[in-house]
Amino acid sequence: MELRQLAYFVAVAEEGGFGRAAERLSIVQSAVSQQVRRLERELGVPLFDRSTRHVRLSGAGERLLPEARAVLAAAHRARQIAADIRAGTDGVLRLGIVQGPGNRIYHVLNELAAVAPRLQVRPRRLPLPDRLSAVRSGELDAALVRALSYAPGLELLPIWTDPLYAALPAEHPLACSAELKLEDLADLPIRLAAREDNPPFHDLVTDACRAAGVDPPPGPPFTTLQETLADIGGRTPSWTIFYEVTGLPDIPRVAIRPLAEPTLTTSLAVPPGPPTPAVRYLLETLNRVRAG
Repeated sequence: MELRQLAYFVAVAEEGGFGRAAERLSIVQSAVSQQVRRLERELGVPLFDRSTRHVRLSGAGERLLPEARAVLAAAHRARQIAADIRAGTDGVLRLGIVQGPGNRIYHVLNELAAVAPRLQVRPRRLPLPDRLSAVRSGELDAALVRALSYAPGLELLPIWTDPLYAALPAEHPLACSAELKLEDLADLPIRLAAREDNPPFHDLVTDACRAAGVDPPPGPPFTTLQETLADIGGRTPSWTIFYEVTGLPDIPRVAIRPLAEPTLTTSLAVPPGPPTPAVRYLLETLNRVRAG
């Protein structure tokens, strides 16, 4: 059984004759008759009562007609879905995400839903090494990453840049500054997490200090942001550097000031080569959000 046989059968039933069906289908009448007879042989039942004066549906034809229409409609839907997938407006986008800053990620996903409402986005939050491995293996289509300048086997497409902040004791003289430079903090012990906890961010900070010609003495290790800031406000003067995730914290006896340099770049990690349609829609949406 072929879809065209069902289409010819439906056309004959709706037009009331082989000649009119052939005109509607823009083919010769003999081709319509031949394919309908093949369908009848396939099914083992006559679908039309034929005479020299009329062509009418048989009982079997009346039973088959709604089913044939349903099959043709399903085939049409399948073709439309395939076309939407090729265009990137349907299908699934598996995206590795990061938290914050603010509600930016949710804003991007809302904008993407407006552009491609049938595109299903499946966000996943994974540690950075797992995020990158998932993109390489095809488990993820793309992933957002921070402070990363190189990822073997992947392309990194910069998306947006955010400021970094220094937190220091509120009574420190530098707390009066509206903006700080790394040179200003050169003599104050710095609190950094171990490199293995976040290699890209650790390298960003140490490389920026080196470029600025400063080497702040090491302070106690960075643990969590909340604990570290509380400790800065209550113990020996020190400072730390961090990026905004859900807003700037308000901690007693701690001053938070923006840093002039460095800044934090968020990129989209994708497989090399032309992006898939779904990833292309994501990139366009990210660019619109960034421009807005």
